[in-house]
Amino acid sequence: MPLVAGVDSSTQSCKVIVRDLVSGAIVREGRAAHPDGSEVDPESWWVALQQAIAAAGGLDDVAAVSIAGQQHGMVVLDVAGRVIRPALLWNDTRSAPAASDLIAEVGAADFASRTGSVPVASFTATKLRWLRDNEPENAALVAAVALPHDWLTWRLRGFGPENAQLDELVTDRSDASGTSYFSAERGEYDRDLLVRALGHDVILPRVAAPDECVGTVGDTATLVGPGAGDNAGAALGLGGGAGDVIVSIGTSGTVFAVSAEPALDESGTVAGFADATGLYLPLVATLNAARILDSIAGLLGVDHTELGTLALEAPAGADGLVLQPYFEGERTPNLPNATASLFGMSLASTSRPNLARAAIEGMLSALADGLAALESNGVVAERILLIGGAAQNGAVQAIAAQVFDAPVVIPKPGEYVAAGAARQAAWILTRELPDWELELAAAPAPDHRPVILEQYRARS
Repeated sequence: MPLVAGVDSSTQSCKVIVRDLVSGAIVREGRAAHPDGSEVDPESWWVALQQAIAAAGGLDDVAAVSIAGQQHGMVVLDVAGRVIRPALLWNDTRSAPAASDLIAEVGAADFASRTGSVPVASFTATKLRWLRDNEPENAALVAAVALPHDWLTWRLRGFGPENAQLDELVTDRSDASGTSYFSAERGEYDRDLLVRALGHDVILPRVAAPDECVGTVGDTATLVGPGAGDNAGAALGLGGGAGDVIVSIGTSGTVFAVSAEPALDESGTVAGFADATGLYLPLVATLNAARILDSIAGLLGVDHTELGTLALEAPAGADGLVLQPYFEGERTPNLPNATASLFGMSLASTSRPNLARAAIEGMLSALADGLAALESNGVVAERILLIGGAAQNGAVQAIAAQVFDAPVVIPKPGEYVAAGAARQAAWILTRELPDWELELAAAPAPDHRPVILEQYRARS
C-alpha cells in the first residue's frame, strides 16, 4: 500500500499525517507542540518535526512527503547556514511602523501591482525592515532569508549548519506570495523591494513548481515536495476549486478562494496570495472570530453549546441587537485600535438569547464582509466551505446559512493543511493530483436572511 505524508507546521504545533496514496485514508498520525510566543527559535520547529514524524511511525515506508506551514515568518541565516536570531512569526506586530514606512516609500498601489498585496505587520518584508532599523548588527549578517516551511524542508533534505548549502533552499508560490517581495503573477522576486526592506540583497529560496520534487529526505528514497503556506495547504486539502470560498473560524478568521485571476487590491483589504496549484488565493483576514464567542459565552456563563442553544431561541436579526465584534482591534477593516460595540439595546432586545445570537451574527457578518471584498475583486461564490472549531456548532451552521447568500457546507473536522501537503506529496509521486473524497459533517438548507447583514452594515 503506497503511502504519502503531509506536515502542518503551525504556530501551535507540528502535525504529521500519513495517508494511503489511492484513497487518501489516514493510516497514522503524530503531533508535537511548539513553544508559545510570536518570536521562536526555529530549532524548536525542527525538534517538533522529528518528534511528530516519530509519533506517526516514521517515514521509512512513506514514498513522498511535503511540508505546509505558517506563513510570513522571518527566518534569517548567516553565510554558514546558522539562524541569526529567533524567527519573528506572522502574529508579531512590532513591525507595524515598518509596514507604514514601506508603504509611504513605495506606495500602496505600487505594492499591489508589484506583489499582489499591500504589506501589513505580518508580512516578511516588514519584519526585515524592523530588523534593519532595530538590530542593524544582525541585519548585516543576513546571507539568506527563508520562511518557516522553506527552512524545515531544507533541514528535512539534510541541510543545515553542518551542510550549509544556502542555494538549496526552496519554496513555493503560495508562501513566497506572502513576503511582499514576490510577484505570483510574474513568478519572480522583486529584488528592489527586498533591498528596500533589509538594506542589501541576499539568497532567497528558489521557487519550485507546484508538482516538483525538490529532493529526498536525507539520503533516503522518500521524495520531498515544495510545500505550501498554510492557507494554500488548507485549500488543497479541501479540494477547493473555482466557485468555492473557504471561511475558516479559528481564533482569527480567514476568507479565501481559489481563483484563476490575481487580486490586486491597493486598499490592502484583499491579500493577493497564490495557491498551491499554480493559480491564485485572494484572502481576507480578520483578527476576531471564535474568541468573540468565547467572550460572550463567558459573559453569559455558558459553554459554546449552550450559547448556540440560546442563540437559536432568538429571531434572525436578534430583535435589532447588533454586535460589532472588534474586541482586539481589527485588521479587516483596518482599525487596529478599535473596540467592540453593542448597538440596538432596548428593553425588548436586551436578552440572553438575543445577545448570544448577536455574537454569532456579528462574527459571521464580519466574515461576510470579507467575502464581499473578495467578490469585489472578481471572486464568484457558489459554495461556502465553513471550517474551524466553531464551525461544528449547530447554531453557527444554521446562522451561517442565513448570513451567506450561497450554499454552506461544513466538512468533517480534520487537519486540512496537512491533508493538502499530503495531496501535494501524492502529486509529485504520481504526476497527478489525487481526487480524494471530502467528507461533510453538515450541509444546512439555504435560508438567507438579508436583515442580518443589513443591520450589521448599517452600524459599520
